[in-house]
Amino acid sequence: MPIDWLVLLAALTSGLLGGLHCAAMCGGIATGLSATAPGGGWSGALQLNLGRVGGYVLAGLIVGTFGHGLVTVLRDPWIGIVLRALAGAALVVVALRLLGVRALPGFLSRPGARAWSWLQPLQRRLLPADTPPRRLGIGALWGWLPCGLSFSLLTVAWLQAHPRNSALTMLAFGLGTLPVMLPLTWSGQRMGRWLQRPGLRTGAALVVLAMGLLTIAAPWLMRVPALHDLLSALGCQPLP
Repeated sequence: MPIDWLVLLAALTSGLLGGLHCAAMCGGIATGLSATAPGGGWSGALQLNLGRVGGYVLAGLIVGTFGHGLVTVLRDPWIGIVLRALAGAALVVVALRLLGVRALPGFLSRPGARAWSWLQPLQRRLLPADTPPRRLGIGALWGWLPCGLSFSLLTVAWLQAHPRNSALTMLAFGLGTLPVMLPLTWSGQRMGRWLQRPGLRTGAALVVLAMGLLTIAAPWLMRVPALHDLLSALGCQPLP
């Protein structure tokens, strides 16, 4: 299965500008985790955030493997089109979240919340996070913390139905969050409040919304000769 660059770009944009939306929510968590990593400074903040991105990638790999198994069992030429349309719909949900709408259905968030209840006791074993391995470990647990935006992107990753592409989707999202979350982890909540820009958040939502709708419509739009090569280069697949 080719890499879907359109979905990766949407995931990166969601992380980059969604980080502004999440700064208020994650500011306290980032500051608290930084406080548990004494003497880390910038390197400690980097280790915590690299661990968080690694947690995202691992989650993407797991759900992508499950999705790939499902596609293998079904063996239907239309399943890829259906999954792509659902991935586009999930990106629309991401856009709504960036606009402040609680659009994630509850049944999609329950598995992640359950996984966190299993993982949370591991956090105590990693404290104090005073060494690089402990910081990476507690950062990875941070990546599994229940969060509407990351769960929305994880749904998109699952619908990629491919271990590599699903992991890449979450990697793109995680890397997109670093420009905001890395200095936020180091400096605390004051920077998070400073970063709140309604215009940027709305702009990000509109970009992700457009990408979601394009993801849904791409198989049909590829029938237009002028758009076929461009959409094909972005990893879109034509109708069977």
